[in-house]
Amino acid sequence: MVTFLLERTAPLSPDEAWRRLTEWPRHGEVVPLTRVTVVPPGPTAEGTLVVARSGIGPLGFDDPMEVTVWRPPAEGVSGLCRLEKRGRVVRGWAELEVHPGPGGRARVIWRETLRFPLVPEGLLRVAARSVFGRALNRLLRGA
Repeated sequence: MVTFLLERTAPLSPDEAWRRLTEWPRHGEVVPLTRVTVVPPGPTAEGTLVVARSGIGPLGFDDPMEVTVWRPPAEGVSGLCRLEKRGRVVRGWAELEVHPGPGGRARVIWRETLRFPLVPEGLLRVAARSVFGRALNRLLRGA
């Protein structure tokens, strides 16, 4: 099992950073070979299922994640979203936090624990930090 932590201060308000981080289909736009769907479609709430399909054609797998905590940021209060990975291939959890930062900016923390069978932990740690680090940067840039 691999745990990693990414932290960024974004030139965005906490509300805008939250919106960008939790616009789930955009994760598929910034993570290579991945498409993201949401069940049910519409506003996210506890119980929402976010499914990331990674791979090419039949050589892929689903990473279903259930939203178990959904607390958007409010005036002066940090936001927290926790996703529990429910798949057969990838297990673990992810937490996205958005805090008020200096100068009205947002302080973002992405914490995740992954268990991915047959992938050595060292390789998984390096790949996850690289892929998710780039994804976080792109999500916060709006690209």
